[in-house]
Order: sequence, then structure tokens, then C-alpha cells
Amino acid sequence: MSEDLFDLSGQVALITGTSRGLGQYFGRALARAGADLIITSRKRETLADFEAEVKALGRRAVSLELDVRDHRSIQRMAEEARAAFGQIHILVNNAGCNVRKPALEVSWDDWNLVLDTNLRGSFFVAQTIARGMIPHRYGRIINIGSVTSVAGYAGLGPYTASRGGIRQLTMSLADDWGPHGITVNCLAPGWFKTAQNRVMYEDADWVEYLKERIPLKRPGAPNDLDGAIVFLASEASRYVTGQTLLVDGGISTGAMRATVAKRA
Repeated sequence: MSEDLFDLSGQVALITGTSRGLGQYFGRALARAGADLIITSRKRETLADFEAEVKALGRRAVSLELDVRDHRSIQRMAEEARAAFGQIHILVNNAGCNVRKPALEVSWDDWNLVLDTNLRGSFFVAQTIARGMIPHRYGRIINIGSVTSVAGYAGLGPYTASRGGIRQLTMSLADDWGPHGITVNCLAPGWFKTAQNRVMYEDADWVEYLKERIPLKRPGAPNDLDGAIVFLASEASRYVTGQTLLVDGGISTGAMRATVAKRA
């Protein structure tokens, strides 16, 4: 297979939520594959170091302010992005948040924060950027989901609702925009250590329990997502749309703890 299928030279990728965490890993992977980057955060100043890092790789980069809960902010960001680079070829809908609470303790505001950020924000960013992709009859939209797009976990009610919604939204948008040459897919990571969940990884017993449920016997490392993000952004995935690609070490197979499995 020709390596040109994965070459993103001359393309522009817009990634939301790149002040830290997986968003920056997605950006690095796409930049190394040849893409120029538009990176965003609610506070533009938090992007300075990462913008410099991308430019050091030989790619063009621009930082823009974006609050995905504010429709006017989305529209303003899109206008600035097109002014900076013209055509946007790739969108990675990565901005997200979480509130961990037992279901009985989730407040109205907790629910709105998570759903407005993860689901409504992703839809309206995609809608705004797709309007610019349609005239070119080309686009790659990658919504970031989670293993919780296909599985439920206690204490994550709003989050799992938002990520399940992302999976369904992905299929709907793929059907809407496929005739315009735009693919829409969902990249669903499993358990990866991020700033949002760092405290959970400080519990050695929990980490051991998690590893027992993962067939590959370890949590994900950020670079484990590099191949998947480049695949979904590139010509290699040109006939793939409406799909959810789980990169989870196999935890979605429903693997049980070894002690339970032995009794079964």
C-alpha cells in the first residue's frame, strides 16, 4: 500500500480543545503527517507553547479562541480560521469536559455543562465548518467519542449520554454530508490518563482492576491514538464514514476480571 494514502501535506486541520491532553497528541500526529494546524482553546494564551511546537515541526499553525458553548464564538472562530488558511480539510471535534458524580447527585447545571460542551458544541462546530467544506466537495470530520459511546459506567451519567450521542450524531451527519464528499467518523478512545481523570490513576488498586479488564493488560498511552487519527483524516479512509473506531485495548469486548472468568 502506498504511504501517500496517509500523507496530509497541503491540508489544514482544525482541532478543538488543544490547550492540553489528547487534543495536543492529535495535533502532533496530524502535523507529523504533513498537515498545517488551527488550534483552539477558550483561553488563547494557553496555546502559545503548543503553537511554537507545531511550527518547530515545520508546519504552519495559528491559535484561535473558541468556547464551544457559545454559538457566536464558534462562528467567529470559523471566520478567523478561513481568513488565516482558506480551506479547512479536517476537523477534529475534541473539546470536552466531564462531571463525575453518582446519578442522584447530578445537578441541572452539571448536566447542561457536559451535554452543551460535548454534544451540542460538537454539532454546531461541525455544522459551521461543514458549510465551508461543502463547496469544495471534500472534508474529514472526526468526532471524539469514548468507550462510553458504547458502554455505560456508574458515576458518568451525563458524560456517557453525551458520548453515546456523539456516536449517533456521527452516523446522522455521515448520511447528511456524504453526498458532498465529506466523511464523518467517531474516534472512541478507551481508558487513557488525561488531566480530567488523573486522580483515578493515583489509586493503584483501581489501575490494577482496570488492567485486568483490558485484554492488552494496560491503559492506553496517548501515542496509541496516532495511527487512528491519521487514518481517519487521510485518503486511506476515503470509503469509511459513519463509523465508530474504538481504540481501547479491547475493553469493549466485555472482558471480566480473571477471578470472575475462572469461576464462569
